[in-house]
Amino acid sequence: MLTVLIQMSLIIACGSLWNRIAPSHSTRQTHRRTLTDLVFYILLPALVLDVIWRAPLNQSSLQISFLATCGIATGLIVMWLVLRFFKASKKQTGTLLLAASFPNSTYLGLPVLDQVIGSYTRSTVLQYDLFACTPILLSIGMLIAHYYGDSNTEVHPLRELIKVPPLWAVIIGITLNTLGIQQPEIVHAGLMTLAGGVVPLMLIVLGMSIRWQSLRFNYLKLLFPVALISLVVVPLVVFSTSHIINFDADKIIIVTLIAAMPTMVFGIVICERYQLDSQLYAAAVAVTTLTSLITLPLWFNWL
Repeated sequence: MLTVLIQMSLIIACGSLWNRIAPSHSTRQTHRRTLTDLVFYILLPALVLDVIWRAPLNQSSLQISFLATCGIATGLIVMWLVLRFFKASKKQTGTLLLAASFPNSTYLGLPVLDQVIGSYTRSTVLQYDLFACTPILLSIGMLIAHYYGDSNTEVHPLRELIKVPPLWAVIIGITLNTLGIQQPEIVHAGLMTLAGGVVPLMLIVLGMSIRWQSLRFNYLKLLFPVALISLVVVPLVVFSTSHIINFDADKIIIVTLIAAMPTMVFGIVICERYQLDSQLYAAAVAVTTLTSLITLPLWFNWL
């Protein structure tokens, strides 16, 4: 695990470096947005369609969604309780609730588990994210951001969900899977070719998205509970709940490690849109990502 994380860190570092030395004919944001759109609109949907089309969809899928929901709920509840004892503004409260609750399951979890455990983990990772994390972020998460933020932007969760190409890929994949339509080999080969670019580009985009300059000493008091909750408490709850519901023993390691991933990068977009403290959220991403280099190997070895 540690060796893989070091390798991943080098690719993330390349993304951070590219964010600084990229050709000046386009802005940094343009470079990052181009890669993000490529992954989000083409490569990731191809991977999702390929995996979900061929994955066994059964009771395990419902359990994965339930466990992901439990993890998110745990992060929200525990962070809300902790904030009763911390002095935080309304904007910071909404920011910290999101930062402690939504793991970076796809952009970091997918490549890490793919390399550490095997490509068969992709189905579980994508179901964890797209059956629970993303829908909840774009519904309840947006409502939380709207409540604590200063933006007058209207909240339309259903409209936001419709705009997510990977979710459309999920729907198409589930439909084809349920109807028993076999995936032609030529289609599988084409989707796999596109999916091959997902992992390296995700890590490069992650490196370009992390705002290391957002780290500030006065944030540390607020970020410590975020790191503790997201990297320790949430995965512990997911692990315990997995045993309670008699979840597949082989997949318990996978869902626990997904729950132990650092803060989701996409939340920065939500914070900026609803005028939460995006600098604080960016600092949470940076701190939890760095700390996960220690906690993830510990979780993996313990499991």
